[in-house]
Amino acid sequence: MRRLAALLLLAGVPAAAQTPAVDAARAAGVIGERYDGYIGVAGAASAAVRSQVARINIQRRSLYSRLAASKGASPQDVGITAGCQLLARVGVGQSYMSADGSWRRRTTQSAVPDYCR
Repeated sequence: MRRLAALLLLAGVPAAAQTPAVDAARAAGVIGERYDGYIGVAGAASAAVRSQVARINIQRRSLYSRLAASKGASPQDVGITAGCQLLARVGVGQSYMSADGSWRRRTTQSAVPDYCR
């Protein structure tokens, strides 16, 4: 898992901040990082934002699949490893999806989930 984490840092997992609309949706808590390494829609988002989220997730899926194939891991394991890194970057006031599938707002710059350690 640690080797995958190091690879993901080097690979530069695409962040959600791709356009002003996505930045605004993230700041408003409408979209957020998910535990599995993808971005999700946590509230009412415009069609343009939903399209951007889908595009970012396609890029991430491609990256996770390539890394998984090169390291003999599953794309899901790579995604969850990336999710741990991405959840650590969620700012105060931003939304994120925990492993139980519930959406939450970061209230403090808290630690990553136990399964990420």
